[in-house]
Amino acid sequence: MSGAQSSPAAARNRAPIAAVLEGWLPERGTVLEIASGTGEHALFLARRFSAIEWQPSDASDAALASIAAWRTEEGLPNLRPPLRLDVRDDWPVLDAAAVLCINMVHISPWAASLALLDGSARLLASGAPLILYGPWIVDGEETAPGNLAFDADLRRRDPAWGLRRTGTFREAAEERGFAFAQMRDMPANNRMLLFRKV
Repeated sequence: MSGAQSSPAAARNRAPIAAVLEGWLPERGTVLEIASGTGEHALFLARRFSAIEWQPSDASDAALASIAAWRTEEGLPNLRPPLRLDVRDDWPVLDAAAVLCINMVHISPWAASLALLDGSARLLASGAPLILYGPWIVDGEETAPGNLAFDADLRRRDPAWGLRRTGTFREAAEERGFAFAQMRDMPANNRMLLFRKV
């Protein structure tokens, strides 16, 4: 299929992510997925949650092409065409019931995390969820050796990248009108974080 990309990580983690989302997402409405990458998460989740409208987005031309190719191949009625969105730029006007961000925070500058929070705060209504997935450094817990090695590798590749501390992210979220609601352990030393707009 021309343009469609595949990620082994997405294939491994999509089912565990969906299992957590069953209890965290609203029953209906539009979910804006930030940094959708290959589009495989959006495809899987749109199939799994057929009553929800899925709005994938990304800043990369290759990612947008991949998402569009998967969407054309599958033809799911609740999977919308991908939006070009860099969180640091202007966000589209969208009636979103939730924002989902998978594996972006650690492979982008801290300014992108703050922009994610700012944009989500403007977009979401009171009580709506902001959900994140990825590897984190959890305050008060020993970090797994694999995550420490991953963090070091990321910082070698780009000094602005790296695993973020949950406490630091939580403080930034609270400053922008979010309340921390829950954290869930996930396979391969990942975590899912749930915040709700106050």
